[in-house]
Amino acid sequence: MDDTLASGFADLEVDAPESREPRGEEQLSSTQRRTHSLCRRKSFAAFVASRRGGGPEEGAASCCGQTFRGRSALHRHVARSHDTEIQQLTQEAYQRVLRRQEEEAGHRRPDGGEAGQVDVSAWIPEMGHISEEQLLTGPGRVLLYYHYCKVDDPHLVCDWQRALCEKLHLTGKVRVATEGINGTVGGTSMATDLYVVAMRSHPIFRMEEEEFKSSDGGAECFTDLRVGVHKEIVPMGVDPDVIPYQLAGVRLEPEDFHREVQALVAGGGPSPDTVLLDCRNFYESKIGRFRRCLAPDIRKFSYFPAYVDQNLDLFRDKRVLMYCTGGVRCERGSAYLRSKGVCKEVLQLKGGVHRYLERYPDGFYRGKLFVFDERYAISSNDDVISACRYCGAPWDRYRLCSSRPCCQLVLSCPRCRQEGHTACCSRCHAKGGATGAAAGPPPKEECDCTGGRPRIPQDVQR
Repeated sequence: MDDTLASGFADLEVDAPESREPRGEEQLSSTQRRTHSLCRRKSFAAFVASRRGGGPEEGAASCCGQTFRGRSALHRHVARSHDTEIQQLTQEAYQRVLRRQEEEAGHRRPDGGEAGQVDVSAWIPEMGHISEEQLLTGPGRVLLYYHYCKVDDPHLVCDWQRALCEKLHLTGKVRVATEGINGTVGGTSMATDLYVVAMRSHPIFRMEEEEFKSSDGGAECFTDLRVGVHKEIVPMGVDPDVIPYQLAGVRLEPEDFHREVQALVAGGGPSPDTVLLDCRNFYESKIGRFRRCLAPDIRKFSYFPAYVDQNLDLFRDKRVLMYCTGGVRCERGSAYLRSKGVCKEVLQLKGGVHRYLERYPDGFYRGKLFVFDERYAISSNDDVISACRYCGAPWDRYRLCSSRPCCQLVLSCPRCRQEGHTACCSRCHAKGGATGAAAGPPPKEECDCTGGRPRIPQDVQR
């Protein structure tokens, strides 16, 4: 999925007060009223989340000089004493939603069709025998998938996906393009099972069961639902019509990939003819990676093409083994690398690390697997390969930087957090401020921890 770090409204598990609709509510449609109500709940959640971790004890919260150890007490205080701030955050969030809707309206279908004009109900499974309670309660999980294929009308598919996810009460993010679909959604097991049924039976996709990877979780793992039409289903920044996914490298099953890595590790030193390449971002490989891999120090997948261009000699006349989280980045990344014509062979892990860990939980991948939701990471082994930024103790649980509106992730152990070390860098520490997302536009990369890192590093094989 999109490589933007988790930011925005951090937690919806709060008892937000009733929404106060904007002035002139009698002129708002029912959809606008629901949108405004959702913005208020999210704003309330973000404000509450910004107070968590501020108390002297782990799990406590601090606000207005008071310490709160229970959720309900903090919620009552925020509702009573900070209603003005909540209203301001709500209005700013609501305006952002309106602007996003206006932008999306500028990218409607070429024939001028509007969302909802085509009936997509035929693509939604029959659910008359299933109650809302069954869709909302019970064990949950998170699905990760992608599927490359020709999509003639991505906006129609987008309409269907939004209607389907809303019907099933799923949250997450789905990217649709003329080259296919890429998504990660969370909900109850009942809801996600129905989602898989819908995807497998859809006339365009007809996906196989094995194309879906799942992990423990649920709707609470995402702050909202985002479904949109994009140029690429994974944002590499290269026109898919110029370098399409059909040029991807050879896909290796986890068993074959495992044997390749085993042979590489057995060599003891750098291989003269093979490179094991992690095509994820630095904050992902920092907490978990394959042994003996080359992990580029890049922040976004859109930097990957430039990284390849500046480090071609690393791959010249080599066999390249590539891997990523679920496989989708390797599809485009391997195609780009092959287009350079320097490699002896390019191979990629089919299904990504997610599928590999299902088969080899104690294999050659050690540490956590980073995921782009509120969990930040999932694990299959007990190894901790990263350290606290401040004291160096073993630690691999990310938290958002405490400086608002920074969206960087920081590794800070409980002891250091109690001592106030909760920022990602010295500049953010000096700013201080509340933990959590800002109401304004996404911040630029201004932190010391990003400013001091070359955007596209010149690398050496380790």
